[in-house]
Amino acid sequence: MITVNSDGKIMVRRCLITLRPFRLFVVGIGFFTLCFLMTSLGGQFSAKRLGDSPFTIRTEVMGALESRGVLRKMSDMLEMMVKRMDVLARLENSTDFRRVEEIHFPIDRFHPAVGLMEKIQAIAQNVSDIAMKVDQILRNSLVNGKPAVEGRRDQCEVPRDPNYPDCSGKVEWMRARWTSDPCYAFFGVDGTECSFLIYLSEVEWFCPVLPWRNQTGAAPATKPPPRVLAAFQREISYLLELIGSGKESLIFMKKRIRRLATQWLQASYKLEEKLEGKQRDKKQILIHIGFLTEESGDVFSPRVLKGGPLGEMVQWADILAVLFILGHNLKITVSLKELQSNLGVPPGRGNCPLTILLPFDLIYTDYHGLQQMKQHMGLSFKKYRCRVRVIDTFGTEPAYNHEAYATLHGYRTNWGYWNLNAKQFMTMFPHTPDNSFMGFVSEELNQTEKQFIKSNKANNMAVVYGKEASIWKGKENFLAILNKYVEIHGTVYYETQRPPEVPAFVKNHGLLPQHEFQQLLRKAKLFIGFGFPYEGPAPLEAIANGCIFLQSRFNPSHSSLNHEFFRGKPTSREVSSQHPYAQDFIGKPHVWTVDYNNSEEFEAAIKAIMRTKDFCAVAVPPDTSAVKSSTSPFILQPNSTHLVWAHNASSSFPTWPPVNSMQVWLSETGQSCTRTCQQHGLVCEPEFFKFINQKKVFQQLNIVCDSTESEMNHLYPAVAENVRECYLQKELLLFSCAGCNSKYQRLCPCREYQKGQVALCRDCL
Repeated sequence: MITVNSDGKIMVRRCLITLRPFRLFVVGIGFFTLCFLMTSLGGQFSAKRLGDSPFTIRTEVMGALESRGVLRKMSDMLEMMVKRMDVLARLENSTDFRRVEEIHFPIDRFHPAVGLMEKIQAIAQNVSDIAMKVDQILRNSLVNGKPAVEGRRDQCEVPRDPNYPDCSGKVEWMRARWTSDPCYAFFGVDGTECSFLIYLSEVEWFCPVLPWRNQTGAAPATKPPPRVLAAFQREISYLLELIGSGKESLIFMKKRIRRLATQWLQASYKLEEKLEGKQRDKKQILIHIGFLTEESGDVFSPRVLKGGPLGEMVQWADILAVLFILGHNLKITVSLKELQSNLGVPPGRGNCPLTILLPFDLIYTDYHGLQQMKQHMGLSFKKYRCRVRVIDTFGTEPAYNHEAYATLHGYRTNWGYWNLNAKQFMTMFPHTPDNSFMGFVSEELNQTEKQFIKSNKANNMAVVYGKEASIWKGKENFLAILNKYVEIHGTVYYETQRPPEVPAFVKNHGLLPQHEFQQLLRKAKLFIGFGFPYEGPAPLEAIANGCIFLQSRFNPSHSSLNHEFFRGKPTSREVSSQHPYAQDFIGKPHVWTVDYNNSEEFEAAIKAIMRTKDFCAVAVPPDTSAVKSSTSPFILQPNSTHLVWAHNASSSFPTWPPVNSMQVWLSETGQSCTRTCQQHGLVCEPEFFKFINQKKVFQQLNIVCDSTESEMNHLYPAVAENVRECYLQKELLLFSCAGCNSKYQRLCPCREYQKGQVALCRDCL
């Protein structure tokens, strides 16, 4: 019987415990090595094509380098393990293993431990050999011209191409600042010279594409999408789903669209009949309402139910409705995150271009959205800015829009300097003809409604324009005079008790829903404004419901130079009343503008309004007789100082509105073209500046020019009469109807317009 002492038993157990996990570890290392080689080498040689994307090469090259590095590390680890095992073996042989030899126990089955040591050494040697072979394979791929090359990434030189003069400067910038924005790493920049050049040539466009990148084969050009025709969409419920919810401002807009849905549908049928089957392209349109985003503060939504301004939301609701009904595909966003997702903004701080081609034909936004787009689109903003339409409540004049000119001449503000075409700014009212007049919708009453209003009008009832109590402050004298002739109604917001600013004799209804407010206007005869808010839609809604609008005349006029409300806005327009559009384009008997500081004038206006019954006005057609000039397309009006376009003359420039609606007038000294045209019952049309920006037009108006110069100035073309110097405009973006100077008389292109629709000339449609 074989006997074994207790020390021998303990040693055997210790060996068994030690060697079994070691075997598992060795097997695991071998399995991991095999899987790693299959993944690394299989991935290297099974890729479909190295040129599949601009950065496929970099990814695969880095994978190869990492493969070689990991193989070397594995080999080193195995060699280190072998050395430690040798030390352990020598230590054990000198102590405990000597005791085991003394016992009469067959321990031959532990002899394979020596074999394990040999196997470990063999595996280490094999891993080292594999690493060397992988290195040789990759080097051979370089020789064969394959682009999966890391060495070449460090051997790129900045090209000296005169077609790319900014390349070297951009590379220098990338060397110093490529880590300043994570978006560079997202596009594959890793600090090497080649990665800089790849980015600057394939993502941006400051450098030529590297020759060896061309050999990979360019990605196939994206085919333009097939033409899709627009068809009228009349399912308003789908539009309401697109708008979403969660903000009081959005709820207000949806209520307005729903309330006017019947009229929208009727208008769509009328337009469809008028188009007579004319084909229209269906456009992809992004609508980003920037002032409603949390990032811009969204001061409007919390005030919707507290008497805050609603004019902007009225206009946006109408824009959404008309674009949808016309058949376009809309994406509507009111958050920065949604904007970034729709545009394809890469992760980072906004210094890189978009990751995709812009999928939208047009983008409607506001100044807040414009700033957000510029901040996050990088160079793509400049590339795609022609597709932007800016809903701009108060307008942007060319002098403020042209960045270099605005900076040089003191017109730079927080809201200007965008270098857009001035027509891309779309206003609520035609503040300056330099911008596009977008407008909004005013309800159109049918004959039955008109008759109902006429029979139910209260001749002694007035509604005050002002939902916030602060507007009523200091108006006690006006209200006392008004109270002698009419019953005064208000719609002032309050929570628990009546605002002290509203006198007791005023019947305050509180804040009314829009349809109830419309009903109140249909009963009233007078809608009275106290000077604020400026240029809102409510006066036109009141006039449409049969009210007379009484407003304050400002003396002096309010502007960015003397009034805090307009300070910083990109316009030098002088606002002569609370609602200049109503004053200039509607006028009496519907609109009365008086000096509220003169109580006698104010009371006289109230008395006259109370006697007013007839709202009809007949437009006087203009005299079309003329004397033809044979030297230009313009003809000189008899006994006059202005030119008109000859009816049989043709234009080499396609333009809208038609040039035959044009008249050319010379302003008085120190007067803008906007004002000059208004004085003659016309509107300034900036599209016509290109026709009159020539010396012979001065000559036709009998203006003597001792010299004629072309310069950048938003007042040109103009003449300095006292020195007989004539000036032509050098910069197209600076053609402007706005602006004046006591030194110049301006050459002004005016046109006629349809009464009630200033955006259209009489014969445009």
